[in-house]
Amino acid sequence: MTGHKTYELGDVRLQSGAVLKDAQLAYATYGTLNAAADNVVLLPTFYTGTHVRNEALFGPGRAIDPARHFVVSVNLFGNGYSSSPSNSSAPQDGPRFPHVTLFDNIVCQHRLLTEHLGVRRIALVLGWSMAGMQAYQWAAQYPDMVAAILPYCGAARCSPINHAFLDGPKAALQADAAWNEGNYSSPPEKGLRAFGRIYAAWAYSHAFFRDRLYWELGFATLEDFVRDWEEDHLKWDANDLLAKIWAWQHGDVSDNPIYRGDFARALQSIEARAIVMPCSSDMYFVPSDNAAEVAQMRRAELRVFESSWGHCVASPGRVFDFQRALDEAAAELLRG
Repeated sequence: MTGHKTYELGDVRLQSGAVLKDAQLAYATYGTLNAAADNVVLLPTFYTGTHVRNEALFGPGRAIDPARHFVVSVNLFGNGYSSSPSNSSAPQDGPRFPHVTLFDNIVCQHRLLTEHLGVRRIALVLGWSMAGMQAYQWAAQYPDMVAAILPYCGAARCSPINHAFLDGPKAALQADAAWNEGNYSSPPEKGLRAFGRIYAAWAYSHAFFRDRLYWELGFATLEDFVRDWEEDHLKWDANDLLAKIWAWQHGDVSDNPIYRGDFARALQSIEARAIVMPCSSDMYFVPSDNAAEVAQMRRAELRVFESSWGHCVASPGRVFDFQRALDEAAAELLRG
């Protein structure tokens, strides 16, 4: 189930005014589009996610089932599958890759769905973290096209503390001499390891570390656990990681020509039914921010999941109880 296709967008004018040349969206589909072209479940990708990781969110007999739904999993710009610093040609390679916003991503995803796949209406957009931010973005950007959204451990905009947290691993990566302003001849390994080590603490919670819940993941010591985060981040291109951080830090459903910074109006314009699922111990997508968002949305419910696993409670397939709650919420929204 891991194959993907590429949609050629051509040259794309971005929010910044820059042009992303020969833009490409990598995506995968599962199931069949129905005659009404409205049985679509859209799965954007999260920060270090790909269409492959999204495959844990659906399957036979589950709330999202390719036997009933046309599942479209689309890769975020910058993740190494869609157009990214690591796969773009000069003069937009590496650190010269233009800034791409979440608004830009959704404009291009809309083109993929409508121009190429023939989709008329989306039954559900759901996702974790940056994918949850894209779910909000879809509902605000194309309110007439989206029936329901299920953002979990995400938000409609990047909060100040979230922005500050992201500056930490970014600065650690760029402090590596091998970084060379993004013009590295070999991966800046020390910087990537520091990036992963900083990220690991924020991704969970105080209680997670106090109670040694990393034992449940098979790690005997805290050092083993953190070193695994280091090793995982060595798999990523450094410029790709920073391109996506920029998009994350500038994520805001109102920062576009439609809403011109009016955050309340952007949320009030969402017509989709929504279940918003934060984790009680998430340290940068905090439930109180989601509660304030839901209060501005017309047809939204806040459903806080109580857990010590923090942001990573939502890592696909990791915590069974969360996956069950997520399936239940998706089933409710798909029933209408």
